[in-house]
Amino acid sequence: MLEVEGLQVTYGGAVQALRGVTLRVPDGKVVAVLGSNGAGKTTLLRTISNTLKLHRGRVEAGTITFDGASLTGRDASAIVATGLVQVPEGRRIFSRLTVEENLRAGAMGNRDKSARAAAQTRVYDLFPVLAERRSQRGGLLSGGEQQMLAIGRALMAGPKLLLLDEPSLGLAPKIIGQIGQIIRDIHDQGTSVLLVEQNATMALQVADSAYVLDVGKVSLEGPANELAATDAVQRLYLGQAAGDETQVQQAAARSTKTLSRWTA
Repeated sequence: MLEVEGLQVTYGGAVQALRGVTLRVPDGKVVAVLGSNGAGKTTLLRTISNTLKLHRGRVEAGTITFDGASLTGRDASAIVATGLVQVPEGRRIFSRLTVEENLRAGAMGNRDKSARAAAQTRVYDLFPVLAERRSQRGGLLSGGEQQMLAIGRALMAGPKLLLLDEPSLGLAPKIIGQIGQIIRDIHDQGTSVLLVEQNATMALQVADSAYVLDVGKVSLEGPANELAATDAVQRLYLGQAAGDETQVQQAAARSTKTLSRWTA
């Protein structure tokens, strides 16, 4: 589905953010990208969705193809039209618009009324609290609810591949567990996912495979369960979260039966 080959990216022509990154997201899979702050995770997503220029970044080398077609030279809206949609870090909802208006904004490029209606039904089924608060301004929602809205807005475009940039950022452990299950629910409904995360515990639980970025390079890759068992990942990415791992797993287990009806 998505193939990134030998990607090199700089900022301001001087700071090298990505150094020959190669990765693949097969159709029907959840792929995680792990790494610390500054590893290049967000730059990778900006490059794929072609919003890099807005941040003074430039692609120096490499190719990106989606469903066999090159994304080089396409603007961001054209990339969304191909079925590749990003949920940015920090949620970035329209705080002064209502929940329903935010969702409508996500479907602006879709002229098919029946498809828009089906997408909205899907979002409200996944996140019933959004249906309950459809007339409420986005800025008045809790952090977890705003993350729901950001994901829901992206789903309104009917993506084949969803790019998620740090969806657990700033959320409580219980909500992080719920976010992980929602990602699996979205995948089970037929949408592939590229998940960028610092929370390796959650990411490796939901992903089929994973890549580890280290200072702009892929340092490790493989099946998620195998990477989770390696000494390097345990030490660098799971060690700090080890004390919270049981809490996250317990929260996810408690909410498993009701996550499709998540009300935050």
